[in-house]
Amino acid sequence: MKKRLFTAMLLVLCFSAICQAQTIRNASNVMIGKIESDGTVRNASNVRIGCFDKYGAIRNGSNVKIGSIERDGTIRNGSNVKIGRLENNGSVRNASNVKIGSVERNGSVRNASNVKIGSAEGVPPVYAAVFFFFDMF
Repeated sequence: MKKRLFTAMLLVLCFSAICQAQTIRNASNVMIGKIESDGTVRNASNVRIGCFDKYGAIRNGSNVKIGSIERDGTIRNGSNVKIGRLENNGSVRNASNVKIGSVERNGSVRNASNVKIGSAEGVPPVYAAVFFFFDMF
């Protein structure tokens, strides 16, 4: 009986850990938002401010498409104009191909001067790039 109870508790604990949203933190390590496993983006007050859908669309809190992410890391605004790109090495570039920052594998986000401006552990790097560099939320 104890073994079954322990197994059940362990399963609940594992499931709840998997379903947790990943927090977005600023340079002072203050939580400024979170991205849930379904792509929902929430601010620090837990208000839904947008989402990343499974088709690559970026949507605001009213579910209006305000941009998109292409498979190659290209980020477009709501008018389908390229506004930036996340490269495979984590570099974030604007539409003029100027490096404006980076998203490291550990979730650290750095500006063009390599100063840490925040973190997004466990968040897909392109979501972190959109959140920090392209002012869509």
